[in-house]
Amino acid sequence: MIWAELLKIIRSGDARGWGQQVESAVLNLFGASMRKIVLTFGLIAGAIMSAVMLISFQFHDQIGFGKAGYIVGYTSMVLAFLLVFVGVKSYRDNVAGGSVSFGRAFMVGAMITAIASCCYVATWQVVYYKFMPDFVDKYAAYSLDEAKKSGATDAQIAEKNKEMAEFKEMYKNPLVNIAYTFLEPLPVGLLFTLAAATVLSRKRRTEAV
Repeated sequence: MIWAELLKIIRSGDARGWGQQVESAVLNLFGASMRKIVLTFGLIAGAIMSAVMLISFQFHDQIGFGKAGYIVGYTSMVLAFLLVFVGVKSYRDNVAGGSVSFGRAFMVGAMITAIASCCYVATWQVVYYKFMPDFVDKYAAYSLDEAKKSGATDAQIAEKNKEMAEFKEMYKNPLVNIAYTFLEPLPVGLLFTLAAATVLSRKRRTEAV
């Protein structure tokens, strides 16, 4: 296992070339075939979400922050993360010899999800900083307008305005920006990963019976 290999590296005390040794240990565990599958399906899934984002942001004023925005965004995520199932199945059939454990299937799906989510986050950083630097201002205005329409009191509106001001300040931090963006696709991808691992490892148990 990789942990045993890493333990050997630590005990050896050889600081030179430890990076290459760690990389070799990781490749021994995952293998080139698994890496190819994860990268292929992760990048395709990421490309789907990124493409939809790049197209839709140009019509953001028409789409807005309401239900239409959620529908567009999460539909692209659902379509993209269908590739988690395809990727895990490809790993099971072409690398694992037709059967895969739940843990290994989940790991493959989680890595595909992570790569796709990184693509999504990277694309948003470009869109936000280059094309939509006023995104938070528009979101704050929308939130306050919705609060007024819902009949909020002056005190509640003032509180909402304070929350938006704090959020805007916090969102200026790139790490916070990245963290918030990751939280959009990641739960969807993990749900698909859980479903794929459950279904594909169950087929293995069924076929064994």
